[in-house]
Amino acid sequence: MKTLNVGMIGYGFMGKAHSNGFSKANHFFDLKHQLKLKTVCGRTKEKAEAFAKSWGYDDTETDWRKLIERKDIDIIDICTPNDSHAEIAMAAALAGKMIMCEKPLALNGEQGQQMVDAIEKARVPNMVWYNYRRIPAVTFAKQLITEGRLGRIFHYRAKFLQDWTISPDLPQGGAGLWRLDVGAAGSGVTGDLLAHCIDTAIWLNGEFSSLSALTETFVKERKHNLTGKVEKVGIDDACTFINTFDNGSLGNFESTRYARGHKALYTFEINGENGSIAWDLHDLHRLQWFDYKDEGPLRGWRSIHITDGDHPYMGRWWVPGLAIGYEHSFVHQVADFIQGIETGNPAAPTFREAQKTQRVCDAILASAQDHAWHKVRKD
Repeated sequence: MKTLNVGMIGYGFMGKAHSNGFSKANHFFDLKHQLKLKTVCGRTKEKAEAFAKSWGYDDTETDWRKLIERKDIDIIDICTPNDSHAEIAMAAALAGKMIMCEKPLALNGEQGQQMVDAIEKARVPNMVWYNYRRIPAVTFAKQLITEGRLGRIFHYRAKFLQDWTISPDLPQGGAGLWRLDVGAAGSGVTGDLLAHCIDTAIWLNGEFSSLSALTETFVKERKHNLTGKVEKVGIDDACTFINTFDNGSLGNFESTRYARGHKALYTFEINGENGSIAWDLHDLHRLQWFDYKDEGPLRGWRSIHITDGDHPYMGRWWVPGLAIGYEHSFVHQVADFIQGIETGNPAAPTFREAQKTQRVCDAILASAQDHAWHKVRKD
């Protein structure tokens, strides 16, 4: 069995999720390659070494360029803030490395296209970590839609609500708070939260056609951790938009970090001619299903417990009735990525597929700026 050495850049929240995925995949999936946590790279040597010790990495680097140059690294995993994705990914592609990159792909669609071009020119395996596709209930929803169970789709609605940035005393920028810095993040909830909703929607319901968006920044100024000065906030704190899909259905999306009482409420519902489905991240192992073909007296919403062996991915885990969680979606993503390499059928979303989400995000921000309908660019 050939070993694939993983070099991960960044070691925050996503670094833990990715490391867990890499370390567990071989235990639960029949892969022809053995994944090895080889090197973790971070700017602070002491923190990188502590992370490496905790997760079982062999060694550390403090310069990502040196990591990419190393001959013993096969996969580059990018867990850094959004403003560094492009430079790292394109350098890794030039070095012939396999690449897995955190979402969103880039700061904007123009930069994303440069990344797509570089990756495809280098012909290296690549994937973006839109992990919600691989929560079994969401994957099962995809299966039902592909089988035509819903019939013609009329509506897709989604929301992703949080409440962690309400305090005006919360600073922006620096480690842990770079998502509030437009220079590092590119956007606010649009690129952070709605990007997940958009990717899932594209996968389940097809590409976006046009949209109209509204954004708001509730706290206009915050102290910046890196400069020590009070500076203008450039990100969107909240966003809502309506859209049309290429299949003729209508969409309604909302995201905010100002929904007091909600830490990570991500839900979607899809209404079709023959039925509807709904999913809630807070109850992630269940899929709500309504089938109009049921007999009248018995017709109603069902809650399907996604734990049986014939449900997506679940045959790899425990006995029926025992649920899995958020962290398992990263294990699934790693396994699918490696199996894609082994079969020659790349697992989605690749950089090119993730670029579709980037173009929707561009259209959202442009529409919010000029208060007009925008068509979504097709690359």
